[in-house]
Amino acid sequence: MRRVATVFGGTGFIGRQVVKRLARQDYVVRIVTRDPESARGQMTQGRVGQIVAVRAGIEDAAAIARAVSGADVVVNLLGILAESRPGDFSRVQAEAPGRIAEAATAAGVRHFVQISAIGADASSPSLYARTKAAGEAAVLAGFPGAVILRPSIVFGPGDGFFNRFAGMARMLPFMPVISGDTRFQPVYVGDVADAVMAAVSRGDAAGRTYELGGPRVARFRDLLADILGWTRRRNRMVAIPMGLVRLQARICEFLPTPPLTRDQLLLLERDNVVAAGASGLAELGVAPTPMEAVVPGYLARFRQGGGRRDAVATV
Repeated sequence: MRRVATVFGGTGFIGRQVVKRLARQDYVVRIVTRDPESARGQMTQGRVGQIVAVRAGIEDAAAIARAVSGADVVVNLLGILAESRPGDFSRVQAEAPGRIAEAATAAGVRHFVQISAIGADASSPSLYARTKAAGEAAVLAGFPGAVILRPSIVFGPGDGFFNRFAGMARMLPFMPVISGDTRFQPVYVGDVADAVMAAVSRGDAAGRTYELGGPRVARFRDLLADILGWTRRRNRMVAIPMGLVRLQARICEFLPTPPLTRDQLLLLERDNVVAAGASGLAELGVAPTPMEAVVPGYLARFRQGGGRRDAVATV
């Protein structure tokens, strides 16, 4: 009998790495998605029929039950950064995880991994952070042996952080700085995926929470300076008054895909680093990857000439 793993959010940035690793460990992987076509490209990462897409909505309890039936492992990576309509945070990050956890328990699943976020806090002013905390609680209520993983901002090719600000540096004559003293501990996407695999394989991980951060803690303004250095741009860094930023965020929320929301501003007011004494990558046996070893390579395309001159010079 082959082992089966069901991954919710498997087509996302972290999910793609998790699916790849599960396939390498000879799991049959079910990627649960509303749009099976979005998973087509991932099916070539395993043998024929090893990676399959399963259609299910997050409010469809019967479809979720079918998706986890017979699975040994369930990984939930569902999450959003902004609401498309009121209530999305609660539906995706608070209610759906509990529904999935209850279905996993009913199906006899052995391992459950919930991807949350550093900053998940029931008392946070941010709705994102409160619903992340509610999702953790719902998962543990439905599946007490679940492993909770809380990463800081996650970097890697295709990420939404370093690529976003490198793109801004290419378009704007200056680099806007918001809450520049807030501290982050960026963690490599491959390390997060390795943490998921460790959570599945280690018996001592059950029921525990791990905060995942890389080897370096840096202020937001320092990360922006790094981006300018790695892309070889000389944009002047300009601190934006918070009053103006809040007004811009309010206006942006009327856009289909807002680049910034008021809730995200609340998140930026708090440090996003591993808490003192928290278990992390080391306890899972994962060595953290430095940003400097990965980020400059995929940001090279944002340099003058798209980095092609550097490629020619090194041949």
